[in-house]
Amino acid sequence: MATYKKRGFKNKASSNKAEALENKSTTANVFNTLDEGSSRTQQWVEKNQNKILGVVGIVSVLVIGIFAYSKLITEPKESKAFNEMYSAQKKFDEAILIDNDSLYKIALNGDDLNMGMLDVIEEFSGTNAANLAHYYTGMMYLNMNDYQNSIKFLSKFNSNDILLNSLATGSIGDAFAELNQFEDAYDYYVKASKSDNNYTTPLFLYKAGTVAMRLSKFKKAEEYFTSIKLDYPKSPEAKNIDAFISKAIASNQ
Repeated sequence: MATYKKRGFKNKASSNKAEALENKSTTANVFNTLDEGSSRTQQWVEKNQNKILGVVGIVSVLVIGIFAYSKLITEPKESKAFNEMYSAQKKFDEAILIDNDSLYKIALNGDDLNMGMLDVIEEFSGTNAANLAHYYTGMMYLNMNDYQNSIKFLSKFNSNDILLNSLATGSIGDAFAELNQFEDAYDYYVKASKSDNNYTTPLFLYKAGTVAMRLSKFKKAEEYFTSIKLDYPKSPEAKNIDAFISKAIASNQ
């Protein structure tokens, strides 16, 4: 019986062998490429070794320098600043209790023995103590009816403490309100009310609402007064809040 060969037929074993050789060749090429790349990298490192060591040295010096600066300069400066501010803080507390301008002035300017808040701000600029001194100073100027200086110093105060930050922001609103700059006062009251705590939030929502009424923002006033009623029903501001809500609604019609 005659036997026929199909055209194009290849022996399977031969095909697999060829494929294996091809893969082996490809793998070899990859490793050769990697070797070449590694060799070039090694040559570059050797060539630039002094520069690399120099950069590493600079980074190390910077890290050590920052750490040393913090331990040897920043921390002692902070400690000294708070120690120097202690007397002014006590005078501030006394002045608040009796609302005494003379005590406020001593707390601000110091006396023959102790620094005042203004001295701390100037002498220890950049410290946390100086930052806090801006808050005290702004609050004292507010109580002394020096509203421009109150705004100036409170605006430079910044804190992660939600309560303090809210009080500072709302007090700027108070200062603007006293200057009859009600649009600015309104903006700061609204900003201060967003701190979300049971003490300052209803307080500044109420102030935002009353200023909104003055500015004919009746819908906004209703919104702030209603927020007090629903979200802070136990706050002092909620006591007669229904009357304010009714007034805002009536004014908007």
